[in-house]
Amino acid sequence: MSLPPRRVVTGHDERGRAVVVSDDVVEDATVRRPGHRSFVLWATDEVPADNAGPAAPADVDARSLPAGVVFRIAEYGPGVASAPHRTDSVDFAVVLSGEIDLVLDGREVRLRAGDTLIQRGTAHDWVNRGERPCVIAFCLVGARPPG
Repeated sequence: MSLPPRRVVTGHDERGRAVVVSDDVVEDATVRRPGHRSFVLWATDEVPADNAGPAAPADVDARSLPAGVVFRIAEYGPGVASAPHRTDSVDFAVVLSGEIDLVLDGREVRLRAGDTLIQRGTAHDWVNRGERPCVIAFCLVGARPPG
């Protein structure tokens, strides 16, 4: 997986035919700590999204859930740990390369390239104890918190 990621966006021309409306590399990374970076590829502030609207990522704060959706690619370098956190979302994650430990309350699960995770608003942390970077694709869909 090469980063920064390439993003190809489709849409419709004036006659309603399917076309590519943009093809670019997403250079703008969020860096939360040394060895970590993430790229928001698309975000919407509502579900369902408006496919008739402009063919550009919505100017949405990625923390604007629970109303919308955020799609991002994140890289965790060797030795990097995130801070424990919880999101008001259902998170769909696919490990694209490397491996990482998902830390929950009292349990850890090692995820490797090709593994998927559906995380339902749980408190969690990510820790890369490996020797290579781990790259994960995330799609966060706003959800009501448990309880």
